[in-house]
Amino acid sequence: MPLSLIAGADDSGRRLDRVLRKALRQTPLSAIHRMLRQGLVLVDGRKAGADRRLLAGETITVPVAEGTSNRQPAPNGEKATLKLPEILFEGSGLLILNKPAGLSVHGRGSVNDLVQSYLVKKLRPSLSFRPGPLHRLDRPSSGVLVFSTSLEGARCFSAMMRDGKIKKQYLAVVEGQIENGEVWKDELFRDEKIKKTYAGNSDGNTSEHEKGKTALTKVSALTGNKDCSLVLFEIETGRTHQIRAQAASRRHPLLGDKKYGGSPLSGGFLLHAWRLHLPPPFPPIVEAPLPENFKNKIEKLFGIDMGYFQ
Repeated sequence: MPLSLIAGADDSGRRLDRVLRKALRQTPLSAIHRMLRQGLVLVDGRKAGADRRLLAGETITVPVAEGTSNRQPAPNGEKATLKLPEILFEGSGLLILNKPAGLSVHGRGSVNDLVQSYLVKKLRPSLSFRPGPLHRLDRPSSGVLVFSTSLEGARCFSAMMRDGKIKKQYLAVVEGQIENGEVWKDELFRDEKIKKTYAGNSDGNTSEHEKGKTALTKVSALTGNKDCSLVLFEIETGRTHQIRAQAASRRHPLLGDKKYGGSPLSGGFLLHAWRLHLPPPFPPIVEAPLPENFKNKIEKLFGIDMGYFQ
């Protein structure tokens, strides 16, 4: 039975084949191209080739099996028991949340699932666009997490990241004493088998790995004692486990980060994506309040009032 799909605003100007790849995710790419070559795909009742540029409101008809759909899956009972994290900002194609530690960004019962459920009735129909996270945040970490709610928002955020117009600041507790005003520059190497990142010095004396990715982090010590330090990290690149790997390579692993050699800490390591600095038309600073667990441990470790971080 033929399936009819309506092109939305985010699909306007995009090639037909690329829209179909997004809309028919369960259909093999070879089958989509075969239907296009055989002239079986219609746009407003007329045969259309792969390079046909779509307009919003046009109807695409494809001869696929009954039941195939471009709709998002309905939330299941597990997702319904979870609550969407605190919204810090919503608008201009972005949804910015304060992710709690322990909640995954992807996977079953993840932040992504909660966002899809939240947005399903709010977004205009689109065949080729799906909301999604625009950067990484580890499961044990907390704080600012940005999702796109439109194709324009996703492109805008990616362009700002690429042009260095976005500044990300993190708070973390590391072992040992940190010198204020350090700049860490390394080549990072990722071992996907064990899901771990390694850092080598930027002078080229790295390891036997073929190629790394440059990581640049500004480091400011806020307070400390003889055993550990509360540090403000400002990252200029967004590599996987960047802060954790760079800190560990300098013998300052995050306290509680066993994966990278940190000493035990009840509840695991403390790493919070605190502030996101954005250019217009977005708010200049989006700040994620510190979790109570984070504040309590900081006060216990350093004996300071965390009111500054409210």
